[in-house]
Amino acid sequence: MLFLLFILFGCLTGVTTVLFGFGGGFVVVPLLYRALSAADAHAPGQSAMHIAIATSTAAMILSASLATRKHRLAGNILWPYLWPLGGFIGLGAVMGAGATMLASSDVVRLVFVAYLGVTLLDCLARRGFLARSGAGSPQRLGQAQTVAGGLAIGLVATFLGVGGSVMTVPLLRRRGLSMAQATAMANPLSLPVAVPGTLAYVAMAWYQPVALGSGFLGYIDLAALGLLALGSLAGIHLAAPLAGRIPDRVHARVYLGLLALVMVSMMFK
Repeated sequence: MLFLLFILFGCLTGVTTVLFGFGGGFVVVPLLYRALSAADAHAPGQSAMHIAIATSTAAMILSASLATRKHRLAGNILWPYLWPLGGFIGLGAVMGAGATMLASSDVVRLVFVAYLGVTLLDCLARRGFLARSGAGSPQRLGQAQTVAGGLAIGLVATFLGVGGSVMTVPLLRRRGLSMAQATAMANPLSLPVAVPGTLAYVAMAWYQPVALGSGFLGYIDLAALGLLALGSLAGIHLAAPLAGRIPDRVHARVYLGLLALVMVSMMFK
């Protein structure tokens, strides 16, 4: 049953990565946290959230890479927005992985919930997200937004294992990008989170050994990663024809609805 569940959620990961730039974290982290918490012999309770985040970050490499390719072929990638923002995101990712190792599983879970709540309120209260601002005239990011925003995105995204979508989409949306463009850009901007974050979780688990048993690379659950990757391939293939075709206002509302759903799912242990 768990085997099929991981494949199903992997498929959902692929769909949400292509359409919303989630990179898998918002689907994978709650699923793995619940599954690992219920199997103490396989993953100690105090490590469940760390394993969920590390595995989510590793899965993000494949899903974000494939989704980036799909969006590039569809013409949704705006290359001037990728650099140097991506470099600062990568630097923040290393900091975020270190911060996660210093926090308990419960603390990380509560931060996960709190951050989603703040993001939802911000998107609902401030102008520029639900309704596109400056339609037809996207603005470039300023230096302060690139440096401070990039570091914050990398740190928070790696700390929570969710990719950069929860921060990059609202940021780019308020610079005048459509939801199709903003969510497409979240995929390549998730790679500077996924790659250094994955390496950091592997290295830190070796530096601070935990009794996880066989089948793990650092904090990464290899069996779960394989099943999620298999499902993700199918999900990306299914969602690709819809990329860029969802009405902008509907796209923004569904994005926020999914954030709210994940937040509620993580509020209770």
